[in-house]
Amino acid sequence: MSLRLQRVAELIKRELSMILEKDYSFKDCIVTVHDAVPTIDLKQCFIYVGILGPENRQEGIVEQLNKARGAIQKSLYKRVVMRSSPQLLFRLDKSVERGVRILNAIDNLPPPAAEPPSEGC
Repeated sequence: MSLRLQRVAELIKRELSMILEKDYSFKDCIVTVHDAVPTIDLKQCFIYVGILGPENRQEGIVEQLNKARGAIQKSLYKRVVMRSSPQLLFRLDKSVERGVRILNAIDNLPPPAAEPPSEGC
């Protein structure tokens, strides 16, 4: 990814996080923006969100974000002035949950067995 795309992605991610925090509330859930990945031509930008809360509501919240995409984009592009404003597409990111499960599994492993002392040289 070019330096320009990285800067655009970071700017969108930071501003979008503030917009979602201030203007949108999700009952019993916390929504965080994990990553923003713009396409090379800046026509679209995939927004990966993490949702802490009941698992059965996660897909519904992503649908809710995609339905409110127009209002979210309008708020975002008032704050971020760009020649070409990419269309936002929200996706669910479960990488944090997978990482927590893996760390818990590692913590619950039994301690390694002691090795018998080796004889000889």
